[in-house]
Amino acid sequence: MTNDPSLSLSAPDSLVALMVAISASDENIRTAELIKIQSAVNMLPIFADYDNDRLAVISKTVFDLFEQEDGLDALFGLIREALPERLYETAYALACDVAAADGTLDEAELRLLEEIRYELNLDRLHAAAIERGARARHLS
Repeated sequence: MTNDPSLSLSAPDSLVALMVAISASDENIRTAELIKIQSAVNMLPIFADYDNDRLAVISKTVFDLFEQEDGLDALFGLIREALPERLYETAYALACDVAAADGTLDEAELRLLEEIRYELNLDRLHAAAIERGARARHLS
């Protein structure tokens, strides 16, 4: 599927792809992260008309891309193509929430969050506020 040049994502697909990517970045997808992704899809207005069957399709696409040499670049290309700029901070907030869901941030997750900030050209101060909010929501 990922070799298909016509592959395109919707804005909600892009958000799901980023959440799956941050969860898979450390090669250990935790239950808390999966629950956070499902909860976001079930609760947030951006996903109101989202087909839950797309979760598996988008997850497979992310996993397939991660197996390719330039897969992360390809993923960001698809995301930037589909995601309106007004949702960039939403995308980062969702990624931060998934990364923080299990109570720990490892090096791979931190590197991918940094890459997301760069790829989406997020203001550093805004990103820090988003990160602080995620940390506050997930303290135990």
